[in-house]
Amino acid sequence: MIRFIKSHGLGNDYLVLCSGETLSAEMVVRVCHRHQGLGADGILEPVSGRDGRQGLRIWNPDGSTAEKSGNGLRIFARWLHDHRGAGNSFEVDVPAGPARCQVHEDGCVTVDMGAPIFDPSKIPTREPLWQRPLDVEGETLSLCAVSVGNPHCVVPVMSGACLDSLPWERWGAFLEVHEFFPARTNVQFLCPIHHDRIEIRIWERGAGSTMASGSSAVAAYSVARKLGWVGCNARVQMPGGDLLVEERVGGFLFQTGPVEEIGVMEMRAGVPK
Repeated sequence: MIRFIKSHGLGNDYLVLCSGETLSAEMVVRVCHRHQGLGADGILEPVSGRDGRQGLRIWNPDGSTAEKSGNGLRIFARWLHDHRGAGNSFEVDVPAGPARCQVHEDGCVTVDMGAPIFDPSKIPTREPLWQRPLDVEGETLSLCAVSVGNPHCVVPVMSGACLDSLPWERWGAFLEVHEFFPARTNVQFLCPIHHDRIEIRIWERGAGSTMASGSSAVAAYSVARKLGWVGCNARVQMPGGDLLVEERVGGFLFQTGPVEEIGVMEMRAGVPK
C-alpha cells in the first residue's frame, strides 16, 4: 500500500509520498495518470539531503524529475510543518540547491527561489536567448530564456493581449522540446497588466499546461523586471490564482502563495483506493 497526501497550490496539485517507498519513473507515470491513477501534476518524494537538511525529489507526471518547483516546495514545506513537526522556517534541499522556506500563520508559504540566471551555459540553452525572434506557425515569437533553478522560456506578448485567444498550448509544446533547450524547458506566455501585475499562461516541462506554477511565476517576473515592466514586487496572475513575487536584497526572488491540503490517498498494486 502506497500512501500519499494530496495538496494543491492554486490548482497545481502534487502528491507527497509519506509511506517510505522508493519511486520509479514507471510508478510515477501510473500514479499521476488522471483517469487510471490518483491524478497529479507531480509527486514529491522525501529523500536525504545534504548537510543534514531534508531533501526532496520532484517527479513530473511523465516520469522525469525537476531541479526545482516553486509550488512543489510550498506544498512540501506545509507538509513538513503540518505532518512532520518542522518549525516555521527551514531549508529544503533540491537538486538546484537549498531553498529557504517560511510557513506563515495563515497557511501561506514563502520560498526563496534565488537570483535569476540569464547565462546561456547555466540555463542551459544552445545560444543566447534574449528577445530572440523565432517563427512558430507563421507567428514571430520573442524568446527570453532564464533559469530560476530550472530552465524557462518566457515569451512576452503585447499589453492588452488576450492570452487565451492564442494557441499557446501548441506553441508551448513545440518550444519545450526545441533544439535551443538541451534539457527541455518550461514555457510561459507573459502579458503586462500594470507596474505591479502581470499575467501568464504556463506550459510545464513534463506536465503540459498547468493552472499555476511557482517557478514559472518567478521566471516570468524576472523577465518582466529586466524589461522594465514591473517594480520590486508584483502579483503574477495565473488561471489558478495569484502569486506574489518580490525582489529582495542581492536580487534574490521570493514567491509567496497559498497551499491547501486535499486529503490522504492510497494506492495498491497500481489500483487507486
